[in-house]
This record gives sequence, C-alpha cells and structure tokens, in this order.
Amino acid sequence: MQGRSGRRFIDDRPVLMLNDHHLTIATLLRVFRGRIPLTWAMVLCETSLMALIPLFIGFAIDGLLAGTMRELWQLAGLVAVLIVVSVIRRVYDTRVYGIVRVEIGKAQAARSADLPVSALNARLGMGRELVDFLEHTLPEAMAAGVQLSIALTILSAFSPILALAGIAAALAMIVIYALFHRRFYRLNGALNQQTEKQVGILEGRRARPTYAHLLRLRRLEVRLSDTEAVLYGAIFIVLLGLILFNLWFATTELSITVGAIVSIVGYSWEFVEGALALPMTLQHWSRLSEIMRRLNAGSRSAQASTQ
Repeated sequence: MQGRSGRRFIDDRPVLMLNDHHLTIATLLRVFRGRIPLTWAMVLCETSLMALIPLFIGFAIDGLLAGTMRELWQLAGLVAVLIVVSVIRRVYDTRVYGIVRVEIGKAQAARSADLPVSALNARLGMGRELVDFLEHTLPEAMAAGVQLSIALTILSAFSPILALAGIAAALAMIVIYALFHRRFYRLNGALNQQTEKQVGILEGRRARPTYAHLLRLRRLEVRLSDTEAVLYGAIFIVLLGLILFNLWFATTELSITVGAIVSIVGYSWEFVEGALALPMTLQHWSRLSEIMRRLNAGSRSAQASTQ
C-alpha cells in the first residue's frame, strides 16, 4: 500500500515477528532471510576474488620475467572485477542493515516499555551490536573461512608441510582463545550492567556518582583491553612462527621460482589474516552471548513464545 506521497507505509511484519521470539542472531536471520544471505553471497564472491590476487601476482611476476604481458593483464582484469563487486556489495549492505537496525530498535522499544529509560537506552545500543555482528563479524568470519581454505589448498599444492603448519597454527589459536573465553564473558557482563545504569546516574546530576560510574566503566574497559592485548600477543607469536617457518621452508627445502616463493609468502599471510578473524569472531560471540541473555531476560513476549 502507498500513501499520497508515493512512499510505502512502514511494514510492521518484521517487528511483529521479532516481538514473538527471543532477540537472537537466529531470529534475525529468519526474519530477514531474503536479504542478509544475499549480502553474504556478495561477501564470499568478493573474498574469493581477493584470495586469488597473490596467486595471480606470482603468475604476473613469472610472466614479466619471461617477457610476456598476458599474465599481467589477467591480474588487472581480476582486480577490475573485484572493484565492481566490492562497490555494489557496500552500497547494498548499508541499506539492508540500516533496515534491520531500525526494525530491531522498534521491536525492543515495544517489548521493553516497562524498563527504566537508562536500561532501555543501553539495550538499544546492545541490540545494534547484534546487527553489527551480522553485518561485519560474521561476513568477516565467512570471508576468513574462504581465505583459509584457498590458502591451505594452494600451500598444500606447493608442499603438504606448508599446509600442515597452517593447520597447527589454527589449532593453537583455538586453544589459546579457550583459555580466555570465560573472562571475556564475565567482563562484558559487568560492563553491560554498568552501562545500563548510565542514564539514571546522569539524570541525578550529582558529580560524585557520575565520577564513580565513569571510573567503573574505565576500569572494566581497561581490564577488557588488557585481556585482549595478552590474547592477541600470544596469537601473533603463533602466526609469526608460521610465516617464518613457511618462508624458511620455501627457500631452503623447495626447488621453485621466485614468483612461487612470493605466492607462498603471500598465501601464508592470507592464512594469517584469515586466522585472525577466528579469535575475533569468538570474542564477539562471547560478548553477544551475554547481550542476548540480557535482552531476553524477563521478556514477557519471548517467554510466552517458549511456553
């Protein structure tokens, strides 16, 4: 249906569906199942093209050294297609996830009308983090999966030892993150709890409680930052070891061209970039797990849908 201005009236169906279920990642995927998967498909296409660039750079180097330009033009064509796909994907993403943010905000306002303004304000921000996860974190994790698969496939084509080194590094990263998961969940819970109090504290317009609140936020943020620093420091040590090992192995144990060595180093770095998305995704999921528990706690409509 259209109004006199020619604009469509707002469709309330997404809001009604969100009101009838827990606010979770799975719910958002069901409600917006026609839009979000399309954005992910474009992400995978873009990532696949990006992952091929180091290989084509190696081909171009060998081609130029042999006096032919064909491989260089192939590389240029690949980059041109990548640019077109990237631009279209970003234009579409902005519009789709903007709609999702509006709908989840409307649903939260409708189902949490009895909450204090301070808590509702904080939870509106937390709800947007669910959309950020769908828009940024999950596509990055999917792109990382493509990167890892392509990198391991090409590295194993040069030597299975190179691929096994990558797999060992990825397993080490998972073990390292497992040691930090509970701490991330606990600290994020404390930070969210304090954030929900902010508007109420500011409404009091008293200097001492405001100062104490800000100090509490700072302490929690510092503890989270310190935990991240230790986690990623340990992970970077593992990944640096992978790069150094693959570079050493390629130059001393394999009889290959300079272009092939460049490709090995490039795909080792591709693996590193893809592998870094793994702990980042797990860290975001730790935070979202706490947020989803908080958003759905005491929700009458969500409880009714589960009875």
